[in-house]
Amino acid sequence: MDPKRKAITAAVVGTALGVGGLAVVAMPATAGDAPVLPQISAEELVQSTLNAKPSAFDGKVKVSNDLGLPQVGSTLPGVSALDVDSAQISTDGAGKSKVSLTEGSSQQTIVRNGQTVWEYSSKDNSATKVTIPDGLAKEHQEKSKDVDPATVASELLGKVRESSTIAVSGTASVANRSAYELVLTPKPTERTLLREIRVAIDDQTRLPLRVTVLANGTSSPALEVSFSEINFAAQPASNFEFTPPKGAKVTEKTAEVDPKNRELAEQAKSDIKVVGDGWDTAITGKIPADALTKAGQAKDEEGRQVDPKALLSRFAKPVSGAWGSGWLVTTKVGSGVLTDDGRYAVGAVPEQVLFEALAAK
Repeated sequence: MDPKRKAITAAVVGTALGVGGLAVVAMPATAGDAPVLPQISAEELVQSTLNAKPSAFDGKVKVSNDLGLPQVGSTLPGVSALDVDSAQISTDGAGKSKVSLTEGSSQQTIVRNGQTVWEYSSKDNSATKVTIPDGLAKEHQEKSKDVDPATVASELLGKVRESSTIAVSGTASVANRSAYELVLTPKPTERTLLREIRVAIDDQTRLPLRVTVLANGTSSPALEVSFSEINFAAQPASNFEFTPPKGAKVTEKTAEVDPKNRELAEQAKSDIKVVGDGWDTAITGKIPADALTKAGQAKDEEGRQVDPKALLSRFAKPVSGAWGSGWLVTTKVGSGVLTDDGRYAVGAVPEQVLFEALAAK
């Protein structure tokens, strides 16, 4: 079966040199009659969406992907996650959550309840209980936000609303709920690979139920993240409790940050710069200077040694300019450049915008 038509009910993030993508594909759904809803202005819809309070819910998420990501197998971190077949997400709206991912006959479960996180894999019947100290609890919660249409859409709206033409384009039925269709189109001055972003917003809760991204020069979505089922209701406390199955190998540990790793992370953060704004934003930064020279020390997800430069030569194009030389990765919705001296630039923009960002002082 063509993998682009495989039924999927999971949202998974994959990254290739900073060119992020959610990778999954769903069978086309049968469109129903558009619901009749009261008229609303685009600005009112945007503002009420951004102000909506988190809701408790349980639901399934499906993602359709035609991003044109490089075929690199399991040699990049996160790529194996693209084979996930289904996912169920539950949240109490206040920080507790449970995500169950199914891949073939195996299942991975992640339960977050306060400062305790359980991770379980049925593949080897192993469970890990992580206790997060007070100092790291807030930081961990911020980094481990659920990947769902509501989170994705709210972040998009906040970042591109000022550089977009925004309109309400009818209504839709998503996961058996009535929704408004909000369309964001980049203004003519924006240099971007994206043509428009469509967000289906729940009529009652104002939570985004579906996000569709269309790229220039294509008629079908490059990316669509959507709830296929959702139930807005208080979730039982038992949803966020976990008991390891009989015979499971259980490991307990306390989350901690190695001072050296924190220092490296802080340095990397200080090197990150935002060039431009709106749709043609480019992010630049640096990776460790010797990351590309340590051939054989890097490992893929199966523990095999990988030569970083040999890997780049497989799926990236060599490029050069006044900014230096390096490697270019392109997809339908974004581009990324990694220079030979460890600098990088990424964005939903043509490669020329990245070259200019790298050359900027």
